[in-house]
Amino acid sequence: MPTSFHQNVIDEFRANEGKVGGPFEGGDLLLLTTTGARSGASRTTPLGYVRHGDSLLVVGSNLGGPRHPGWYHNLLAHPLVRVEVGTASFEALAVPAEGERREELFAHVVREAPGYGDYQAGTSRPLPVVVLERAEPEEWVGRPREVRTLADKLLEVHTWLRGQLRQVRAEVEAHFAAPGAAAGAPPGLGLQIRQRCLAFCQVLEFHHDSEDGHLFPGTARHHPELADVFDRLAEEHRTVARVQGELAALLAGVAVVEPGRFRRELAAMSAELNAHLDYEEEMLLPLLADVPWPPVVPPARPPAAR
Repeated sequence: MPTSFHQNVIDEFRANEGKVGGPFEGGDLLLLTTTGARSGASRTTPLGYVRHGDSLLVVGSNLGGPRHPGWYHNLLAHPLVRVEVGTASFEALAVPAEGERREELFAHVVREAPGYGDYQAGTSRPLPVVVLERAEPEEWVGRPREVRTLADKLLEVHTWLRGQLRQVRAEVEAHFAAPGAAAGAPPGLGLQIRQRCLAFCQVLEFHHDSEDGHLFPGTARHHPELADVFDRLAEEHRTVARVQGELAALLAGVAVVEPGRFRRELAAMSAELNAHLDYEEEMLLPLLADVPWPPVVPPARPPAAR
């Protein structure tokens, strides 16, 4: 739970279109909502930020304390976060910068907000610089022009999943093709790849849980003749979940200890998932083409006359 001071800042921020008084008055402030690494509960924290191109930067300064703040550990476990800036609210992928990029971005932060240099001087740990990359549906490539039916919505989600999986695989292959890998040095996996892949796994898990809990049972009630189809789809979910779980286990630490195995597991999940999505679309899109999206809420019945 946020402290009473933080909760007051959060309440004031939301009540005044992102403007607050006190020590934050006149500063650039956002609200970052993360998912607890252990609890799984939502945690909202007010943070200063610095703009860098289209991205926002936040720093795990913890006021120069010896340990990283809790929100930083949360986003390492759950990279998809919620960001509120002014009146805008959007989902973002949180990626800590590494190496030279971290040094460049931290120098940019200090130029814009010199106080972070004082925090760094007060502690021996390098202050994490986290890039918040906007990840909203309007950024999805290849999405249907209009989403009018449940078939359109399913295809939109599948298009996003395929696009994200292609991006993760391309980044992994580029990483293994780097000069150090070619020279025989065992390549690690960068935080960019780790965070993107972990976020993809979490979105995929949520999507499949939603299908298993709502879409499949609801559609099966109207099409009992397709019982074998839904049994196969559920079994494929379990297969993808098994490979996904093995991937997630390899991503549990900040450094991936077996990058070669990670690469093989990612290829296996990619093959399983693409075959599953193809079959699901073949069987379900015709059934969902006449179901409106968003769902139409039936009008309330007038009270019965007495």
